Amino acid sequence: MSKKEEAFYGLPEEVKFCKKCVISNQRPSSTVEFKNEKGEKKEVINFSEDGICSACIFHEEKETNIDWKLRDENLKKLLSRFKSKDGSYDVIVPGSGGKDSAYTAHVLKYHYGMNPLTVTWAPHLYTDIGMKNFQNWMHTGGLDNILYTPNGKLHREMTRNAFHNLLHPFQPFIVGQRIIGPAMAKKFGVKLVMYGENQAEYGNAIEENSNPIMNMDFFSSENPLKMKFGGVSMEDYIKTNRYTIDDFAPYILPQREELIDAGIEVHYLGYYLKWDPQECYYYAVDNTGFESNPTRTEGTYSKYSSIDDKIDPFHYLTTLIKFGIGRCTYDAAQEVRNQKMTREEAVYLVNKYDSEFPSKYFKEFLEYIDTSEEEFHKIIDEHRSPHLWKKNNDNSWTLKHTVK
Repeated sequence: MSKKEEAFYGLPEEVKFCKKCVISNQRPSSTVEFKNEKGEKKEVINFSEDGICSACIFHEEKETNIDWKLRDENLKKLLSRFKSKDGSYDVIVPGSGGKDSAYTAHVLKYHYGMNPLTVTWAPHLYTDIGMKNFQNWMHTGGLDNILYTPNGKLHREMTRNAFHNLLHPFQPFIVGQRIIGPAMAKKFGVKLVMYGENQAEYGNAIEENSNPIMNMDFFSSENPLKMKFGGVSMEDYIKTNRYTIDDFAPYILPQREELIDAGIEVHYLGYYLKWDPQECYYYAVDNTGFESNPTRTEGTYSKYSSIDDKIDPFHYLTTLIKFGIGRCTYDAAQEVRNQKMTREEAVYLVNKYDSEFPSKYFKEFLEYIDTSEEEFHKIIDEHRSPHLWKKNNDNSWTLKHTVK
């Protein structure tokens, strides 16, 4: 392959699309975000010899080979081990009040009799609908919450670095989102943390779905100073003399031994209850006052997924640039698997919306990361993998491979 066809990020040079859904073999697997470095090579979704992605293969297993009644019984047994007898909190549910965390917290409290404390790592820039849904989560859903807002100056700088160095502006937020559950469990003496679905369902190694417990590598570290935010280590931020170790208190991960000694377990509700994002949405509308956007979200046809943060659209833009996979692809692939639409409908929607530029919050995003429009486009273009993108005579860009 010529140099022009080089595949960045360790991606497969040959682009393939799943024959059942619309995801491509460029989809990266989940990683330990605080180890994320510039140019890091990614593990990607697996495809069978028949051209079927591992997410579709696992979905078929969900439909045919998993005894969900037994899983529900196992959930009840798990919860009985941790259930409080004195009215204290007995499970931590991290989330924003979006459809997934709204479902998780509400069903644990009102269907299984638990006493959850919901905890929120604050979004960078709340959308109006995001803040309304966050408030409704508590006031309509009847739940307790702690909103944790980290040092805004530091988080903003880390986000800027994450965009400039990694083209991954959500990286510091994802680190915080994974830390907040176990950290608050330790602080409040709660031994159970419950997240929603396991991201392994959508493209990690398929065997990861057989474990209901989150890998501790995601939220524990032996040396916090080596944690990286935007490609810069905590140690190097401190060396600038603009920050101290105290400023990083929210980001300092619990040590593995501390969590084990405290008896803290971090589980996925999606292991025990059959997970369907659209059904979570319907449940949240009925039970926690969740509202979708009045119009579709830029880059997709959907109105209800990842709508609480004004940075969200640029996270999906960066996955389009780096991996050729935009927001619509993620949404449509899930809904094909869950039989909410046909593959033919999904192909049409992906080709129509996936490459749409998110203009609504563009100026606010540029201001937040202190970046000019010229810088923005320069950084974007530097991260386009040659095997995915073609530059046209008018300086616009076109994907070389689209789903058919």
